[in-house]
Amino acid sequence: MAPESSRTVSAWRPPVSGVVEVFHARFTEYAYPMHVHDAWTLLIVDTGAVRYDLDRHEHGTPHDTVSLLPPHVPHNGSPVTPEGFRKRVLYLDGTYLGDELIGAAVDRPDLRDPLLRRRVGQVHGALLRPGEELEAESRLLFVGERLREHLRGEDARPRPADPALARRLRELLDERVVDGIGLREAAALVGAHPSHLVRAFSTAYGIAPHQYLTSLRVGRARRLLLEGRSPGEVAVAAGFYDQSHLTRHFRKLVGVPPGRYRRGSADIP
Repeated sequence: MAPESSRTVSAWRPPVSGVVEVFHARFTEYAYPMHVHDAWTLLIVDTGAVRYDLDRHEHGTPHDTVSLLPPHVPHNGSPVTPEGFRKRVLYLDGTYLGDELIGAAVDRPDLRDPLLRRRVGQVHGALLRPGEELEAESRLLFVGERLREHLRGEDARPRPADPALARRLRELLDERVVDGIGLREAAALVGAHPSHLVRAFSTAYGIAPHQYLTSLRVGRARRLLLEGRSPGEVAVAAGFYDQSHLTRHFRKLVGVPPGRYRRGSADIP
């Protein structure tokens, strides 16, 4: 067995609907024995490669592949090279993928799809940043949609525009600038599927719901800073997770950090 020093792991459960666990790991020599999960395993490998057996068939996970291992089906895993591998995993409940898709996932667990690979990486990026749950949920909706298209053999089809639905979501976001709202709650309130809701909003306004909400929060933060309130106070009052969360988005949208903006030392229109 490989020494503990050859293993680096990080695991947490984010407050995002459908995500049971996020697991990031780097292993050099460690090999997983045969085991099962009661959740879907969505796996991407950033360096190295993993070989594994699923339903008595051998598979592999090069860096450009997304692997989807279904629940309740035994599998193992081991590095392909002595350098080992670095992977990122999402364990998902049945929110995005139903049990009726298990057979298709057993037949083709490794998906060569650059767009899907990029989107899964974006979900992980959002999950690493506290306060970005709406972005993570939005991105995960499209990951689930694309996975279902692969497993069902469907072609992605453009969805029709729905400006009325987009406007209803915008009104909800306008009302919930500080508290925020989850996509599933919003979808239930307006009577639409969450992925259709996000797509309708993005089509109508050219911006994703999480980007729109962040813009509103930054606008609120600007006004509060000009009233003389401190960045720490403003972060909470504008709906950000903490001051660093405010600073990251404020710098991105305004060009300077909130403290400098407050001091009036930047030429801001």
